[in-house]
Amino acid sequence: MYIRIRSDLTERINSITNPVFKFGESGDRNMSQKLPRRQFIYYASAALGTSLLLKACGNSSNSPTPNVGNTTNNSTAVTNGKNFKIAMVLPGITTDKAWNQAGFQGLDTAKNQLGVETAFVEKVAQADQTEALSDFARRGYNVIFAHGGQFDAAIQQVAPQFPKTFFVGVNGAVQGANMASLRIDHLQTSYICGIIGANMTKSNKLAYLSAQSFQATDEELRGFELGAKSVKPNIQITPSYTGDWNDAAKAKEASLALISSGVDVIYQWLDNASPAVLQTAEEKGVFAFGNTTDQLNLAPKAVLTSAVKRIDLAIAYLADLAVKNNLKGEVYTIGLERPEILYIGKFSDMVPQELQQKALQTKEAILAKKIMFEPCQENGKSTRCVKQA
Repeated sequence: MYIRIRSDLTERINSITNPVFKFGESGDRNMSQKLPRRQFIYYASAALGTSLLLKACGNSSNSPTPNVGNTTNNSTAVTNGKNFKIAMVLPGITTDKAWNQAGFQGLDTAKNQLGVETAFVEKVAQADQTEALSDFARRGYNVIFAHGGQFDAAIQQVAPQFPKTFFVGVNGAVQGANMASLRIDHLQTSYICGIIGANMTKSNKLAYLSAQSFQATDEELRGFELGAKSVKPNIQITPSYTGDWNDAAKAKEASLALISSGVDVIYQWLDNASPAVLQTAEEKGVFAFGNTTDQLNLAPKAVLTSAVKRIDLAIAYLADLAVKNNLKGEVYTIGLERPEILYIGKFSDMVPQELQQKALQTKEAILAKKIMFEPCQENGKSTRCVKQA
């Protein structure tokens, strides 16, 4: 069973029935969208039947009471796939061909492979995170994935109130009795991209463009910087943040500003706004990197390669751990050692063969632990530095 609720329709649906979610006005990561009448009727019908569907699927007299959190051993206590319910809260739309779509595909994979009941809500603004998480927890969902590191504070606020629900922060840093985090080792792939970017630049000016600064983006920026400076120690890397993961106009404006300052290589991590960066780079004759999915085809004259993060497979992996009663309250970090999840995408023909070979050799050195990223202090701040064996 799949239940889908659109947060941007709650005001309209509220006039028909009691909505499952009550969210506020659109925020930076919650762009409103006008839907065709046919599509609106579909979502309104889904909202009207949601409470009945949930009751029929998860709370019948023959179904056990969901019990996930276990404060004694930090592991989940589950029944089986048929009685297991997984929800996901997403900050953007599930068709962005990037971060949110990958998360949704992970939820769908868990549904199809494990036979669990799933539900999700998309376009959740920062101010609405705690209510979205709480609503699913009140409805007895065993595991709730919060799809983004920006959910960490909300998870820490909500999790103690619902000890029978396990909360997983994707790209987060939380851990505890009923909290876990799923992380991709962003430093590894961004380090390789930094080496490629430093070899391709003519201006010696590179940029990292994302929506906001938090642990995952900071790590990715640091990896890109370390990789580039391993080739050219005096190279310039400029970070820039649009404040919105999905606003294509802001992404294009930021890209143009960076290019006008002399930047000729842009490493970007955005969601629905990602194509705007890549296509702007192509229009202006500069290079860029894809992110999350293999984005070479979006701008083949600009994209050098992509940092591919199969977060969908990683989510399905943690969902499988939960169903098998093996999910623990810790941080799960997945790197290049899982090549089906994290890898460098297709190379553009613009990248010389010798540089492609160097990138692959660097990957092998990371896997062999000849290149490691360890905590260090730099300019009085905690960061990561490269240690070579």
